[in-house]
Amino acid sequence: MSEALHSVSVAGAVVRGDGRVLVIQRADNGRWELPGGVLEAAEAPEEGARREVLEETGILVSVERLTGVYKNMTRAIVALVFRCRPVGGVERVSDESAAVAWMTPQEVVSSMDEAYAVRLLDAIRGGGPHVRAHDGRRLIAAS
Repeated sequence: MSEALHSVSVAGAVVRGDGRVLVIQRADNGRWELPGGVLEAAEAPEEGARREVLEETGILVSVERLTGVYKNMTRAIVALVFRCRPVGGVERVSDESAAVAWMTPQEVVSSMDEAYAVRLLDAIRGGGPHVRAHDGRRLIAAS
């Protein structure tokens, strides 16, 4: 039996007081997603989420709670998503983000692939943490 290797990533579902959520347009593929990336080996998950959001958007956040665990079955990536609230900073793009925006939940649904929109919707809805699998674009139903 061979052991599968997985990559662990973290993302911040940053929700403002007015209900808008922070998203980036990725510089590499043009898709809209939550700010996030690979968790470093010596880094706590919450710390990684704060770092990734700041690096990609310029926004400082306070991490509130884990809202979901999402596995990309195609690429063997497990993503931990944390609901966050903005506490400072100014929006800016980075090497990884071509654009930074505050979207409504409706704009998220129309702008993102289902596999990424659900992460923000889960964070807004509450409950959880939710556990979901996807193929990189669409959710895969639990069996």
